Amino acid sequence: MKQIIELHGKGESIRAITRLLDVSRNTVRRYLREPGIPKPKPRAKRGSKLDPYKDYIQKRLSEGVDNCVVLLREIRELGYTGGYSILKEYVHPFRRWRRKPEVTVRFETKPGEQAQVDFGRYRYLTPDGTPRPDGTPRYVWAFVLVLAWARAMYVEFIQRADVAGFIRCHINGFARLGGIPRKCLYDNAKLVVLDRDEAGQPIWNKRFLDFALRLGFDC
Repeated sequence: MKQIIELHGKGESIRAITRLLDVSRNTVRRYLREPGIPKPKPRAKRGSKLDPYKDYIQKRLSEGVDNCVVLLREIRELGYTGGYSILKEYVHPFRRWRRKPEVTVRFETKPGEQAQVDFGRYRYLTPDGTPRPDGTPRYVWAFVLVLAWARAMYVEFIQRADVAGFIRCHINGFARLGGIPRKCLYDNAKLVVLDRDEAGQPIWNKRFLDFALRLGFDC
């Protein structure tokens, strides 16, 4: 603190500085002993849900498999409960340096076999940048359906994150893309999987599971 250093330079005692600035003696002593701005201690790095599966991912990368949709399916079968984005971020640098002109063998899904579904909330502003009348921010939910083979994409924005709207987005997406994939992968969406039991098996949202069974796709 600059004032502590200046007062001490003028000959003021620690007791006088304490009284003038209304701070503790320990604070004054600390600044006089180590003048400058205190630096925060670095926080311990938090572990990632992906950490236990990185050895397996590296093994699959060495075999030429770098399709994140495929990797997500495989590690989820091993018990992974995290999202797609963190996997994609981890794999991306390995995909860049592994690109070579030589022919490599890669695993690809077949047409109509698989789709990736993401569902998340996004904050937005009106043209004049104002929040709602009550001062709360504005949000919208985005549904994104991507076909694994063709990379064709369907996006829809809705106001409520309920099962009815989620199902309606699927129907609209399937109609727009011209069919229903054999399997849809989800980024741990609560509208699909409510929780997992002690054995790690999914506890399905019954209403959504009934919808998937009626249309004939796995999830």
